[in-house]
Amino acid sequence: MTNTESVFSAGKCDACGTTREPLVKVSLGKDFFGRTYDRLSPSSDLSPKWYCESCSVQKNLQRDFRDIRAEFDKLSKGQASEIAGTDQLQRAQVRLQEIAAVLNSHVAGSSLIDLADVHGLISRVRALVGSQSVSG
Repeated sequence: MTNTESVFSAGKCDACGTTREPLVKVSLGKDFFGRTYDRLSPSSDLSPKWYCESCSVQKNLQRDFRDIRAEFDKLSKGQASEIAGTDQLQRAQVRLQEIAAVLNSHVAGSSLIDLADVHGLISRVRALVGSQSVSG
């Protein structure tokens, strides 16, 4: 456990509902693009959520997926984006593939991310990467 996590031993997972294991709350850290996020601030965390280990992993993947999708949407609209460069776009593409692989191997419990959404974004990113390599 790192200093960015809190452990709470009672209650149930807010994603899958399990009560059989310790719960984790990721509170402070960096997102996929290295930006700081803080879930401890009262203004941003009015209803704290606690997750079992498996769901905590999915929650982190969900955050990366949302960040990548938001930056891709900006890029698609011609706005400034963290993935404007080819290297960053390819890094995002690799992360999306990692997310899909983890979700494919996830057996039971909750699903915080829709695998179809991940595959859809992978396809959109591949199309953009392919068009950049043709025009570049």
